[in-house]
Amino acid sequence: MTDSLPPGGLVFSADQLEARWADAWRPEQVAERLAGVEVAWCVAAGWALDLFRGRQSRPHGDLEIAVPAAGFPEIRGRFPELVFDAVGSGRVWPAAGAEALAATHQTWLRDPTNDRFLLDVFREPHDGGTWICRRDERLRLPYAQTIERTDDGIPYLAPELVLLFKAKATRPKDQADFDTVLPLLSPARRDALAGWLELAHPGHPWLAELAG
Repeated sequence: MTDSLPPGGLVFSADQLEARWADAWRPEQVAERLAGVEVAWCVAAGWALDLFRGRQSRPHGDLEIAVPAAGFPEIRGRFPELVFDAVGSGRVWPAAGAEALAATHQTWLRDPTNDRFLLDVFREPHDGGTWICRRDERLRLPYAQTIERTDDGIPYLAPELVLLFKAKATRPKDQADFDTVLPLLSPARRDALAGWLELAHPGHPWLAELAG
């Protein structure tokens, strides 16, 4: 991702975005489309926590997956009939070219027949098989330590990492996710999250609850 965004880009209202995401896929749908890819992809954000819980706990406005940036072309190749739009700083660049992709880390998969968004793809920094946290490059882990799987094989981001991303700008749903997932975390997961919060967000309010 570069430091400056390209000119242009579309801005949608909250109502427009809600309508455009009305047909968002579920994890099992994207897992079916990505079966057999070699890229270390995983479901991220709120859906990842629900896969960890083993049940859907709340409605989700979209579905997000994370992929190593270098593996994005393989992911993109699985959806030849659909379009990827680049997203950054509240703007959307339809059918993004190389400049918009290089300047952003987020892409929305869109059905060009009705302009509905189906999937949100994060193109993440990495060093070969090592995942690099885009919020703090000091945090690096082998992909084998960041991705877990449901009983039926759907990959999802480890819950402690999901909560780390939710900690930056905590919304009510993020706080609710933390409150409901915290009792499910093992001591090792709690310790890992606490260490990462100390590194990336020192003094975060969740640290006191993790220590309790």
